[in-house]
Amino acid sequence: MVKRKLISFLIVVFISYSSSYAEISENNKSGLSIETAIQIAIQSNKSIQMQKTEIQKSYADKLYAISNFLPKADLNYKFDYYDAVLSSTDTGTSRKDSRIFQGYESDNTLSITVAQDLFKGGAHIANFKEADLKFQSQKETCRATVLEVEFDTQRLFYGLLLAYETRRIARDLVGQAEAHYEEVLAKYKQGTASRFDVLQSKVQVSRLMPELIDAENSIRIIKEEFKKLLGVDMREDVNIKGELYHKQIEIKEEMFLTEAYERRPEMKLKSLGVDIEKWGIEFAKSSGIPQATGNFEYYARSNNVADMVNERHDNWSIGFKVKIPIFDGLSTPARIDVARARYAYAKLDKEDYVDQIAVDVRKACIDLEDSQSIIIAQKDSIVEAKEALRLSEVRYNTGVGINLDVLDAQVALAQIEQSLAEARYDYIMAKANLDRVMGREFFKEE
Repeated sequence: MVKRKLISFLIVVFISYSSSYAEISENNKSGLSIETAIQIAIQSNKSIQMQKTEIQKSYADKLYAISNFLPKADLNYKFDYYDAVLSSTDTGTSRKDSRIFQGYESDNTLSITVAQDLFKGGAHIANFKEADLKFQSQKETCRATVLEVEFDTQRLFYGLLLAYETRRIARDLVGQAEAHYEEVLAKYKQGTASRFDVLQSKVQVSRLMPELIDAENSIRIIKEEFKKLLGVDMREDVNIKGELYHKQIEIKEEMFLTEAYERRPEMKLKSLGVDIEKWGIEFAKSSGIPQATGNFEYYARSNNVADMVNERHDNWSIGFKVKIPIFDGLSTPARIDVARARYAYAKLDKEDYVDQIAVDVRKACIDLEDSQSIIIAQKDSIVEAKEALRLSEVRYNTGVGINLDVLDAQVALAQIEQSLAEARYDYIMAKANLDRVMGREFFKEE
């Protein structure tokens, strides 16, 4: 049984991996969008797959808890052969076969027994409630895992876009520096520029090259993490399509906080944990409460299997059993105290997490506001930086300005472009983090 289940699980994983790999290969041609990347990441993530098996397990535990409310029936057959048995004389006046109480040489016994718990001190109810709450907890845990995978996918996807933009800015800056060096060198040959300007321009190119190399390395590193998240062969390349574009949202902190309390999986898990421990107290109490069980048995006994079920060979019984605990060595009070302590701890843990959610929502809102402020400031500054670069070049070419002004203007423009790209990335990730804090799945947003 275990071997068959293992083989089935491996087949499912293989099919899932194959379909994910085929989807990645197909989309790689035109580039993965953020939506496709998140779908693939969720489908191929091992943590989500394992969590789904935990959901199946907890559902089975819930069914097992339900079974405690149902009667248990057994069909039994027994055969014994005896070398010698007591004998008796049957006068024919007994309604039952008198020898049934003495035994047969070939003794066949067939019975049906039914047992039903009538009252177990609330143990079955508490057990079912705990199983149901744990089943819900596993579903919320899976949802929390999905939210983490969605966030990580966005982090790496937009991180890769930021790395591409950083490389583009570094390339432009190096290109500008190289072009300026060639221009200064030409002026030097014409006698209109100094050797110091030539050396200064050449050093500037060398100084900027490590930034371009770092940008290239960042792309490779992020790609490796991204491929691991998507389940792509490390020998393959991965292409994406998109841009560092953000849609500004209105900051409604109170509304965000209310939604986080209602939808965040971790918040639900804390609430479910309190309820589980509450029913744990009831389960602990049940061992000290009277319990009642009913049973019924029908049995037939004969030396001939073909002639067992008849009026002379069969019999039945019905019973009722009550158990009243008197003294159990104080184990019940001890279990109740433990359960109450766990319940108190769960309540405090929930209250502490309520405060943490407020902190998380507030921080996400602050990050959104800060990023948006930087975006606005840098967008306005880009126009000014480009104009400053143009004027510095004109001033240098006319002999009014100095070479250092051109170099500084080039760097200033690149820094502003880099700050704008980073601010856009920060805004996108602040929005993604806010969605995670509020428990919003990527594909279920309004």
